[in-house]
Amino acid sequence: MLTSPSSSSSSTFDSFSSNFSPVLTNAFSGFTIPMGLNFSRKVIGARVFSRKVKDRSTLKVSCRRAQERVVEEEASTMTETKQLFKVSTGEVSPLGVSQVDNGINFALFSQNATSVTLCLSLPQSGKDDLSDDGMIELVLDPSVNKTGDTWHICVEDLPLNNVLYGYRVDGPGEWQHGHRFDHSILLLDPYAKLVKGRSSFGDSSQKFAQFYGTYDFESSPFNWGDDYKFPNIPEKDLVIYEMNVRAFTADESSGMDPAIRGSYLGLIEKIPHLQDLGINAVELLPVFEFDELELQRRPNPRDHMVNTWGYSTVNFFAPMSRYASGEADPVKASKELKEMVKALHSAGIEVILDVVYNHTNEADDKYPYTTSFRGIDNKVYYMLDPNNQLLNFSGCGNTLNCNHPVVMELILDSLRHWVTEYHVDGFRFDLASVLCRATDGSPLSAPPLIRAIAKDSVLSRCKIIAEPWDCGGLYLVGKFPNWDRWAEWNGMYRDDVRRFIKGDIGMKGSFATRVSGSSDLYQVNQRKPYHGVNFVIAHDGFTLRDLVSYNFKHNEANGEGGNDGCNDNHSWNCGFEGETGDAHIKSLRTRQMKNFHLALMISQGTPMMLMGDEYGHTRYGNNNSYGHDTALNNFQWKELDAKKQNHFRFFSEMIKFRHSHHVLKHENFLTQGEITWHEDNWGNPESKFLAFTLHDGVGGRDIYVAFNAHDYFVKALIPQPPPGKQWFRVADTNLESPDDFVSEGVAGVAETYNVAPFSSILLQSK
Repeated sequence: MLTSPSSSSSSTFDSFSSNFSPVLTNAFSGFTIPMGLNFSRKVIGARVFSRKVKDRSTLKVSCRRAQERVVEEEASTMTETKQLFKVSTGEVSPLGVSQVDNGINFALFSQNATSVTLCLSLPQSGKDDLSDDGMIELVLDPSVNKTGDTWHICVEDLPLNNVLYGYRVDGPGEWQHGHRFDHSILLLDPYAKLVKGRSSFGDSSQKFAQFYGTYDFESSPFNWGDDYKFPNIPEKDLVIYEMNVRAFTADESSGMDPAIRGSYLGLIEKIPHLQDLGINAVELLPVFEFDELELQRRPNPRDHMVNTWGYSTVNFFAPMSRYASGEADPVKASKELKEMVKALHSAGIEVILDVVYNHTNEADDKYPYTTSFRGIDNKVYYMLDPNNQLLNFSGCGNTLNCNHPVVMELILDSLRHWVTEYHVDGFRFDLASVLCRATDGSPLSAPPLIRAIAKDSVLSRCKIIAEPWDCGGLYLVGKFPNWDRWAEWNGMYRDDVRRFIKGDIGMKGSFATRVSGSSDLYQVNQRKPYHGVNFVIAHDGFTLRDLVSYNFKHNEANGEGGNDGCNDNHSWNCGFEGETGDAHIKSLRTRQMKNFHLALMISQGTPMMLMGDEYGHTRYGNNNSYGHDTALNNFQWKELDAKKQNHFRFFSEMIKFRHSHHVLKHENFLTQGEITWHEDNWGNPESKFLAFTLHDGVGGRDIYVAFNAHDYFVKALIPQPPPGKQWFRVADTNLESPDDFVSEGVAGVAETYNVAPFSSILLQSK
């Protein structure tokens, strides 16, 4: 274990320098340190800190002796190189690593630390030495290298790339006072813009791999192109596709070279599919550097799993390095992520990132895993209870202290970085209710962080979407503090639409409210219908196919005896649990999936669908599949091919129909003249039929929609079309493809229409 500088350092220095005076005397008098010093595991590194002498800094070199007396026997292993570097006081900002006129500046915040040591691994002989043996340690003098609560140092003559770095931080040892310092642990810089970790995704042999910060000040800036522009799609026009970068192309059925499967470049190759589907925004599951092997660090019922969803953030600034093509490389990952964003923008598709600022990968106090924040300043970065134990509103063992001024600024800096450096178009905030809690965990009515995000000039062009709940019970659907900017995942839409479509009694009124824009939730101040993100399916929970195939979750593969995952799914298996060959049940399930999709695409608000639902992906009833880096989560391209002419076709045509009809995406909430409800049976809980007309006040292209959730036919009386128009049937989910959707419409609609059991129809006047 490394120790803090003490009075014994001088004697160690004197003893060591008496043996190697030519090297160290030269270093001290010239304010330099020889690069490439090689020490055994027993004698670790050169430890340096600066002190003021007159008006400039000099260096004091201290090399620590291990418990065994090994200096003499190790002398022959120490070499020096011709390249030397100097250190100076450094600058207090920006935090992280920056290139300055006289070198590379390192700045780290820690309010409660008593000592900070910068550790550097330099490129030698064309490769990185990733062991402690090869690290140079620079001990920062708090009287020189600390301003306020920021520790800083400038190192001259460092290479402009391929340098790995971290920190050892020491401080008070009292856990009962909220501190978790451990000087023996090499810590990742919270502001590292690039992170070096494992060389390949999910490699269990690397589960304890160290995460290092790194930088690249040598490469040319990324070329976005002279004709590059942001899509700048109005929120009311969005159709969001929630997806996982890795799972989209990881499967062999993608037909790609193995080197790019599951990568940013892999997604680029499949952009034509997204265009064919018709979506215009992707919401990417986490692409920050995350720890996919967090479940494998100790024996436990889930130690067979790989966290492929990515909700285990290691760092808030660095792109996931193992999403690079080939062997993981942080510089390559950064470049390829930009290439992916550029390609999506070129295709007219916006990029929204799912961001996890509610917790980190560092777990809890029972099974701590210290990689960064915890060891740098636990008391600042995490919420603690009155006994200075970690609060857990995330369900993952810790909760980021989001409204602490320092943590708030880190989050804002992170968001700005992704907007300016990677050109992303927006963010979906995981468990965003955590961001509405004070430092003691109590709810805030006007959270400073939420307001700051809404008012920030750099983020002003971005979509900002909250998942308005957390694992501590703070449910804020329709009540999320918003400053008329924040949108929300509308969890009530999901629940009410599921219940009506599957035929629950008493749901017609709620269903009508949801498809007409959820004015009960969002018609407040200057909020708009598009501030409600409508969804039936998301990454957590059943897929659309499983929603109509299972009454119960089947999570046995997760290792927790089926105790994980939500029990309230509002699903219906249509008569049989799971896969079946029964033609009637399969037909009903197909019909129900189309009903859900039609409802989603005709609803006022912003629709979001899940990757794979366009062909009917199944996880075989697993509604919490985060830990399976397999076909359970991976997009099945052969399945898509098999469904291209029926299921996929319907889904794609419905999306494109929405794009081309403004009455389905009003800027403001519907007025009485814009919708007519064909209903006189609101008070009957047994009624499961709903019909309405959306009026096009300009072109007379009205749209009539009817949903029948009864198990029998309903003869619907069709209203008169606008003058000079007639009704055309566009969609009937009871019909087989291609008759289930005809974009130009089928003429001959009579005064009544027999709407089949568990089906829906869409008519247009022309």
